[in-house]
Amino acid sequence: MANTGRPTTTRRNQNTARSNRGVYVEGNAAKRLQETPAKRKRPPQADIARKRAKAVRQAEADSGAKSAKPTRQVSREARQNREKALNMSRGFVVFLAVVSVAVLFFCVHYIRLKSEVTAQIKAVAVLESELSELKEDNDAYESQVTSNVDLNEIKKIAIGRLGMKYPSDDQKMTYETSKSSYVRQYQDIPETR
Repeated sequence: MANTGRPTTTRRNQNTARSNRGVYVEGNAAKRLQETPAKRKRPPQADIARKRAKAVRQAEADSGAKSAKPTRQVSREARQNREKALNMSRGFVVFLAVVSVAVLFFCVHYIRLKSEVTAQIKAVAVLESELSELKEDNDAYESQVTSNVDLNEIKKIAIGRLGMKYPSDDQKMTYETSKSSYVRQYQDIPETR
């Protein structure tokens, strides 16, 4: 790179360095390997304390101590805290019992409601199937009744026996509807035009 007399900034140097080695995009051609973390070095005080404890244990073992584990001196306060942690007060036990009973009650109640809903859904399904069967039977009976009716026979009986006849032109009245699909009659239709 030629020296132009201008000072170079670290940003320009970073960009140049990046362009020289290329930019890596995750999942580009090959995945970037995970780097293993460096092992931490223990501070020398921890090593010294560990060595002292090991030496004390070794000395006790050599001196003929009866127990394999060394007995640690625990303060009175720590012992009291441990005893309190192991013992539960009556209030806490009562609280746990009440909460357990309440949770059990709600679970039983939920299961009962769920079973009632399931039973009602089954009953509705049975009723719907019965309704569909009844509709099919009704349609079959209706088609059977309508097929047995002869409209020409009805016309002959109406004109011959009952004396009915077709309306004349002066009896017919026409009306116009606005775009509704049905007509409601609120008063009588006048006889004359």
